[in-house]
Amino acid sequence: MRLDRERHLSQEECDLYLSAGVFVDSDHPKVRAFVEDTITPDQSPKDRAIALFHKVRDHFRYNPYAVRLEPEQMKASVILESRKTFCVPKAIVLTAAARAAGIPARLGFSDVRNHLSPPGLLEVMRTEVFAFHGYAEMWLGGHWVKGSPAFDQNLCLGLGLAPLDFDGEHDALLHAYDAEGSRYMEYLHHYGSFADLPHAVMIAAWKHHYPHLFPIPEATDDGA
Repeated sequence: MRLDRERHLSQEECDLYLSAGVFVDSDHPKVRAFVEDTITPDQSPKDRAIALFHKVRDHFRYNPYAVRLEPEQMKASVILESRKTFCVPKAIVLTAAARAAGIPARLGFSDVRNHLSPPGLLEVMRTEVFAFHGYAEMWLGGHWVKGSPAFDQNLCLGLGLAPLDFDGEHDALLHAYDAEGSRYMEYLHHYGSFADLPHAVMIAAWKHHYPHLFPIPEATDDGA
């Protein structure tokens, strides 16, 4: 049994994981409006988390090509202006929404191998590894529960997969196998948990795995 299933959050941890961050801007009016449209005041923290997970999962259409690297584009309040994005922004929105709903929440990141990557995506990425895949971790019932809202329901149904469900008690991470029993997603490396998006760490991970997407700038006359 994990130790964090046997302890309470300290006041310092509660304050940290309930406070707004630069990217997890849970105090922004757009985030609060999103939450108010999703939950009801009489719901338990668990039921709030379940409702928010499914709302974020299906509110945004998953698109691995919709990647914006600018820090200002990675704020929850800005992400909410789009209806298609990838795993990291969706995790940021879910984390911010959970905090706005009074649920301590943080971000988690891992490298994941997609054993069934579509040819077009493989051509762009040149690897089966999805570096720095993001998900949310919410403190519910005395332990951290992980939830990956990346793949929306329509995408999953189109792939013949059951959409990831979230019950507020068990981790809901990417599908290990597809509907035919073939290996699908494999978690390779965990970066840890963060109160806010470690933007520089994410960019460094992407540069390591996808150097062809980050060409070296041409030298200027002054040698810069």
